Amino acid sequence: MSTKRVKSVEKRSKPGRINTVLTTLGREIAQGIIPAGAMLPPEYDLESRLGVGRGVVREAIKTLSGKGLVSVRPRHGTRVLPRRDWSLLDRDVLNWLVGQENPDRDLLLAVQEVRSIIEPAAAALAATRATKADLLRIKVALAAMEASDSQATATAADKAFHLAILDATHNPVLQGFRGAIDTILSAVFVVAVDSVDGWFDGNLPNHAAIARAIEERDVTKARNAMEQVLGYTQAHLSKPKVGARRRAGRTGGRRTPSQT
Repeated sequence: MSTKRVKSVEKRSKPGRINTVLTTLGREIAQGIIPAGAMLPPEYDLESRLGVGRGVVREAIKTLSGKGLVSVRPRHGTRVLPRRDWSLLDRDVLNWLVGQENPDRDLLLAVQEVRSIIEPAAAALAATRATKADLLRIKVALAAMEASDSQATATAADKAFHLAILDATHNPVLQGFRGAIDTILSAVFVVAVDSVDGWFDGNLPNHAAIARAIEERDVTKARNAMEQVLGYTQAHLSKPKVGARRRAGRTGGRRTPSQT
């Protein structure tokens, strides 16, 4: 392979290598393997350990700094910052924190509190601003939730429902929470499904009430119904974990095709 072609391949693969290093270091920081206040290993150590060049390491650390996880001081090294400085609504940061085998339940509850502030207001705005296309997306997502027969399809449909409501506000700042909501819903499913049977099915009527209120342009009912949805989830997240099972089938009490 010519030198020119080798450089071309390396250039195309660099973003992937940067992301690999970023994810590795981000998870280690989020999980406390590299604790707050600690210094990251020297660049040459990271290069050797991760099998990448200095440029890749520096780009990854630059991104970590932008997300608030580390502080970079020339000639003084890179220090891990306390969690209060992290961009906790950043999709990557949230995923490193909660996208684990054992998600941080306290963090999930904290984010649920933020959702309880944002999403009822979003539902109320959607009731005044939703277009016909928005209403259709919400209906389609609700129908998919009702027809879901696995945790994967239920999660995807639930995400689509909440994201459709955020989009229906036509407020670009609220829509900026899409990544956070997407990541959090995945983690919420893991924890809530482990906590109690029937959680998903039990919350379906509340979701239907939101869709109905938005379609009827009833701001108060839309807000209240979203509060019911989030309150229901909050209550189940607060319950102690009853097992480490991971269901491949229905999240609620109905049987999946494989169980019939």
